[in-house]
Amino acid sequence: MTTLTLISKPDCHLCDVAREIVDVVVAELPENDVEVEEVSILDDAALYDAWWEKIPVVLIDDRLHAHWRLDAARLRDALAAASTGPAPDTTPAPEEDPA
Repeated sequence: MTTLTLISKPDCHLCDVAREIVDVVVAELPENDVEVEEVSILDDAALYDAWWEKIPVVLIDDRLHAHWRLDAARLRDALAAASTGPAPDTTPAPEEDPA
């Protein structure tokens, strides 16, 4: 399951817009594909220090996806990529030295 974290704060217009985009995009996906959690910078001093100038912030599996403005199409693509997991390793195994 992919985790999407929205870092926001109350009374933030851009946060409200980002929340709406997240809700719409996640609703299009199969149930239980994405777990959405929202955290406020006002409840966590470390989050405040890290993100106060950039909210809203969207993390996908704890990696920065976007801040300030969220694009629905880009979010859709990122969540689709996250749900398929990492690409399989196609690097051939090294051959053993017969010596």
